Amino acid sequence: MSLKKNIKVGKNKLNFCLYSLLFYFFIINWSVSQDFTEGKFTDIKILDKISSKNTLVKLKNGELAKFKDLSIKSLKCKNSEFDDNPEITAYIQVKDLNDKNNNEVFVFNGWMFSSSPSLTPFDHAVYDVWLVNCY
Repeated sequence: MSLKKNIKVGKNKLNFCLYSLLFYFFIINWSVSQDFTEGKFTDIKILDKISSKNTLVKLKNGELAKFKDLSIKSLKCKNSEFDDNPEITAYIQVKDLNDKNNNEVFVFNGWMFSSSPSLTPFDHAVYDVWLVNCY
């Protein structure tokens, strides 16, 4: 009788160890598959060329923000996976609110890079925009 009891306990311990091991591997796999490089907020700096003033604007991705005559929306931002030379990229849309003729046309619509802002330049007569941070 005691032999059968020990066999049942051994099977339960084996099942417990097997389920614990599977659970552990699922948790590790889930945490590795998460993308921690993508941020929820984007920081941009706007230079007013007329007054020569810099302003830091914090944008929540997906929400529209207004800065003087500009309507700015950051759709997505990502940090690079490499720590030695960090690269920040963001997809940004900018509309000029003073331009009544082209209501549907963006002044800027594309990816912006922090390390090389001249790659996709932001052309505006009054403002310059730089990507600063993604978090």
